[in-house]
Parts: sequence; C-alpha cells; structure tokens
Amino acid sequence: MASQDVLGQTTRLASSSALLQVLFRLVTFGLNAFTLRYLSRELIGVVNVRLTLLYSTVVFLAREAFRRACLSGSAKRNWTKTINLLWLTVPLGVFWSIFLGLVWLHLLEVPDPSVVPHYQAGVVAFGLSAIIELLGEPFWVLAQAHLFVRLKVIAESLSVVSKCILTVILVVLYPQWGLYIFSLAQLLYASVLVMCYVIYFVMFLGSPEATKKSFPIARMKALLPNLVEDETFVNWKEAWLTWSFFKQSFLKQILTEGERYVMTFLNVLNFGDQGVYDIVNNLGSLVARFIFLPVEESFYVFFAKVLERGKNVKDQRQDDVALAANVLESLLKLVLLIGVTITGFGYAYSQLALDIYGGSMLSSGTGPHLLRCYSLYVLFLAINGVTECFTFALMCKEEVDRYNFVMLALSFTFLCISYFLTHWHGSIGFILANCFNMGIRIAHSIHYIYDYFKESTYRPLMGLLPSPFLAVIYIISGVITGFSEVFFCCDRGWVARLVHISIGALCFAATIATMFCTETKLIHFVRSQ
Repeated sequence: MASQDVLGQTTRLASSSALLQVLFRLVTFGLNAFTLRYLSRELIGVVNVRLTLLYSTVVFLAREAFRRACLSGSAKRNWTKTINLLWLTVPLGVFWSIFLGLVWLHLLEVPDPSVVPHYQAGVVAFGLSAIIELLGEPFWVLAQAHLFVRLKVIAESLSVVSKCILTVILVVLYPQWGLYIFSLAQLLYASVLVMCYVIYFVMFLGSPEATKKSFPIARMKALLPNLVEDETFVNWKEAWLTWSFFKQSFLKQILTEGERYVMTFLNVLNFGDQGVYDIVNNLGSLVARFIFLPVEESFYVFFAKVLERGKNVKDQRQDDVALAANVLESLLKLVLLIGVTITGFGYAYSQLALDIYGGSMLSSGTGPHLLRCYSLYVLFLAINGVTECFTFALMCKEEVDRYNFVMLALSFTFLCISYFLTHWHGSIGFILANCFNMGIRIAHSIHYIYDYFKESTYRPLMGLLPSPFLAVIYIISGVITGFSEVFFCCDRGWVARLVHISIGALCFAATIATMFCTETKLIHFVRSQ
C-alpha cells in the first residue's frame, strides 16, 4: 500500500473515530449526569477508582505489549503466527485477573457494606469482564492493522451505550443493588464489544469485499490458534518485541494510572473524595478520549507502516521521510492548538461546567480547582500523545529496552511526588504530579525526534510553535473570560451565566478566525486529509 494511501486511510480512521466517539459519548455524557443524582460519592469512588483500576490493570498488562508488537511493520506477514501470539493474551489475562483479584479482596481496605454493598461480587465481575474482552484481541489487531475505519469505533460506542443504558435502568429501578448494577453493566460492555467484532468478521470473511481486498484470512477457523507445519508456533521476533514492550507497558500503566494506585494502596483519600476526583478527571479527559487517543492510535499505525523501525533517517525512503515529517509537524500543531484552547478557556468555565453536569456536589469544594488544573494537564496530554506515538513507532528493540530504565526511574519518582503533593495539596496534587510526569516524557520524545531528523532538512518540531499573533489572541481571550467569570458566574442566576457563556463564545470565535488566518499550513492539512 502506498504511503499516501496509508495516510488517507489513517486520517479517515482518526477523524471517523473522533466524530463517532463524540456522538456516542454525548449520549453517555447525559446518562452519566443523570445517574449522578441517584448515587453516593462513596459508591462512585469504589466503582470508578477501585474496580475500574482492577479491570484496566488486567487488560493493559495482558494486551498492550502484544498490540504494539503486532501492529509494527507491514500488514503483509504470516498472520497465523501473529494470531497465535495474540491468543496468549487470554491465559495472561486469566493469571492477572486471579492474582490481582485476590489482592483486591484480601489486601486492600474493604468498603463499608452498608454504604457500598456487594464489593466481593464486583471484584469477580470486573476481573471476568477483562478476560471476556481479551477474547476479542485477535479481531481488534487484525482490524486495526488493515485500517477498518469504523468497526473499532462502532463496536466500542455500542458497548459503552449499552452499558450506560443498563446502568441507568438498574439505578432507577433497583438502587439497593449497589455494585451488582455496575457488575452487570461491565459484563454487558465486554460481551457486546467482543460480539461486535465476531459478528463483523463472520460476515466479512469469505465475502466478495474480502476477496477484492486480498484479505489474508479466509475463514473464521483461521482466527483460532493453529499449528504451522515444520515452523514455530509464533514469530519469535514479534515475541521478543512483545516482551520488550511488556516491560515498558508495566511501567507505563503505573504512570498512566499512578494516582489511582496511590489512592487504592496508600489510602490518601477516602472513597467519597476519590469519587469526586474521578468524576472531574473523566470530565476533564473527554477531549483526550475523543480526539487525542484516536489520533495517537491511528497515527501510530501510520508511522509504523511508512517508516521502518530501527533505521535512521538516511536509510529510509526519502519520500516517506518527507511525508512523515510533514504529517508529524501538522499533528503537533493541531494537538497543541486544541490543548492551548482548552487550557485558556477551561480556567474560566470549569465551575460552570461542573455545576451543570453534577450540581453542587461537584461545583462546590475542590471540584472547580481540580478541573482548572486538569485543563492545563490536557495540554501536556495532547503533546505527549503525538510525540510518543512517533517515538514508539520508530524505536528499535534496544532503544525500547533502554527507555524501560528511564520509565522505571520515572515511575518511582512519579509515585513519590504524587504521595507528597497529595498530602500537601489534596487531590490537586495528583494532577500536578501528572503534569510533571508528562513533561518528562514529552522531553524524552522531543529529544528522540530531534535526534532522528537532525541529519535531514526536516524540522517537524516547529509544529510546537504557534504564530505570535495567535498567542496574543489566546492571552487576551483568557484575561477577558477570567474577568467574565468573576462578574457573571456562577451564583448570579441563569441570565448572568448566559452572558458569561456569550462572552466566551465571542472570544472563541475570534480565536478560531485568527487560527484560520495564521495557521494556513495546518488548515490545508486538515482540509486535504
């Protein structure tokens, strides 16, 4: 497949992912806001922090390394060996579910049964849902490697919406069920997700469309583990790369979910405060999930396909280097402007957003300060996602292994900083520690990108520099909306709130208009791709 074709399909994958996720997440956003009125902060804290951490840890440790290794390189490979390797995620998931489930049941603080009933059932259900989800891993990797644009997003969106609808129904009808509600909803989520992939491939394999695309798998039986006569069971190059990424993924999980591990194992916040923090964290990370994550996942595939892992810039095809450099520069500029926009406008509209979403439970106390800090953290998330997706797509095995030592030191430092900042500044300390963590990771990736392109004429890191005039407009908009919040928000009635919203809308429109005039290269990239 030509590099331009890969770029076209990748950008369609990222944009379709973002648009469909916005559509379906708006539905779940409303459903979640509704259920907040029926639940205690303690129950939200146990579900969204303690049990979700169990589920995400099992899934991440069991599959992340396999995904990165099996998506590297060309889609033309011995898929039988790759699928064999991917099925190893299931027994690995069973091991982690049992091991971590015992830790969650016997070593961690158990919630008060009168406030959060059925905790043991919740641990079992969330561990089981992780194993169910891993059954669809070969299907997910196969779809991602062949750039199936809408399958991934539709499957995930349907599963999320199904989970939310069931949660709302059970919360309204049977609120006394406690964690049974969220256990059933989580099992439904995993089952719907896997069934979407299975049904799609049952219909797709053997069809005229599959034949036209020369799809490497002809029947469903080939998606099960198969022995290859006179050959090894797996591709050992992929297996060793998986092991390297596994060591890295273990550390990355600590960095990604570090604050939840500190909350869970060190008890620095009670379950109620954990619930508020997690709601604010989820609200603040909406853009990261809508836009940054689809971009990171899709363009990791693009860079891994266009440039060859482990080769320096002089040994690559120069047309591909030029394309990759231009795409990287445009992506950096895109996520930078999105991040700066959220940081600039998020400060003045955090309290209003929380009041509309969850009422006084969120808009009073530390909630607004948390969301303001998270607006700054989104900027770090934006830049880190793109720089790391390029770096991880190009690193050879030895570079990955060296980076693991950096991640090890960073993980330990991050956990220590999280612990001390939380004691000093409460839950805001978690966000400050995350900013520090992301800043170090961004610095490492920028150093790698600079070294990679220094022997060429391309300078993609220029994408991190907005035009001076646009920067001035951002500063002016931030000052105006800050004063607007002081005078019009949020205890002066809805008329004053609408005035505050209108002022923000005018400043946002001025910012976008300036962006169209000053960032013409980025606008051309977005329109053409």
